[in-house]
Amino acid sequence: MAIALIVLAAGQGTRMNSDLPKVLHEVGAAPLVGHALAAGRALDPERVIVVAGHGAEQVTKAVAGLDPDAQTVLQEEQLGTGHAVAQALPALDGFEGRVIVLYGDTPFIRPETLEALAEARADVTVLGFEAEDPGRYGRLIADGSALERIVEFKDARDKERAISLCNSGVIACDAALLAELVAGLGNDNAAGEYYLTDIVAAARAKGLSAEVVTCDEAETLGINTRAELARAEALFQSRMRAEAMENGVTMVDPETVYFALDTYIGRDVVIGPNVVFGPGVTIESGARIEAFCHLTGCHISRGGTIGPFARLRPGAELAEDVHIGNFVEVKNAILGEGVKVGHLTYLGDAEIGEGTNIGAGTVTCNYDGVMKHRTVIGANAFIGSDTMLVAPVTIGDNALTGSGSVITEDVPSGAVAIERTKQVVKPGLAVKLFERLRAEKAKRMKKGS
Repeated sequence: MAIALIVLAAGQGTRMNSDLPKVLHEVGAAPLVGHALAAGRALDPERVIVVAGHGAEQVTKAVAGLDPDAQTVLQEEQLGTGHAVAQALPALDGFEGRVIVLYGDTPFIRPETLEALAEARADVTVLGFEAEDPGRYGRLIADGSALERIVEFKDARDKERAISLCNSGVIACDAALLAELVAGLGNDNAAGEYYLTDIVAAARAKGLSAEVVTCDEAETLGINTRAELARAEALFQSRMRAEAMENGVTMVDPETVYFALDTYIGRDVVIGPNVVFGPGVTIESGARIEAFCHLTGCHISRGGTIGPFARLRPGAELAEDVHIGNFVEVKNAILGEGVKVGHLTYLGDAEIGEGTNIGAGTVTCNYDGVMKHRTVIGANAFIGSDTMLVAPVTIGDNALTGSGSVITEDVPSGAVAIERTKQVVKPGLAVKLFERLRAEKAKRMKKGS
């Protein structure tokens, strides 16, 4: 059956006390709405519609970056979840299949749970959970898995508030039926809003079926405050660490390793303490990441060794058996097989051939204040320590640069390039200079007193 997703992301998030729309606050280096989109994408949906409201321009831009195929629609007035879904329905025109309504501030629903919703046979299916503390959640009035109605906390009687089976807000329904039921919603309730949850009672009144699919309460965790955001981050990291170790990753001190939503790590990778993964990191099997590294937007191939204290930035592509040592930064650079970059080096906008050794203190000078330029180094070259490579420049295969050189012109394959001024030695001059400076210092101190 074809699947479409509606992701509700229009709320202001007043309790976050922020200028940023709530769904754009991050967990695992990804906006909250990105987690909902990622979970939903596991169903291979035919259409994805995100309903934006507060900060709609920011949300639309973020969604486009997260999922270019998603469509964003505007809910100008926030009149309830039913009203929000109504704004999305025109974007489903012509769609025939099942619609799942998700929430942009609920990041932990698992793809397996959404699959269960997609496969449910009832006309309307609601995702519920047994709450340890039901609090102000809406209650599901059910007989087994058969659902009678949903009662919002504000409208519930004491007997209904004693029920622990609660509503997550996530609903699955046939597209045509959803449109029919939403069109009939009213707002005669304590909040004066159009509740999406009222479609359950409306469906039952038509003699249609409704049922509950349940999940663990942790999957339904919504984010409304900074404290809840922090708890969500801790929960996310705990899950990612456990999943990584289950998949064959070794972590010396798991509690100090931080993952992003899309981090991919192969088996038999070893990760040292205090390592941070930003978005877009892929590490192939058998690599080793030493302590205090920060990696974002990079690809490390099999057998790579990184760090300690290394920084890999977006566009860093490392072939097999590349070594990146301490205090090395790599950005938008391709390093061939077996390249060694030991320490204290910056490689930006560069291409480096296999087997090349980059000496300590080397810098690819890639920015002229206006534009970026590229450095190309061939295979099996040797770049001496403290070499400044002023891009655009090309160093050929098997070439060598002398330590302390500033290379501004291309170096042919097999050549040696040395750029230094002649060393001048003046015996005794250092002693005279220091005596003069000390005398000047003493004179200034006496004058100041």
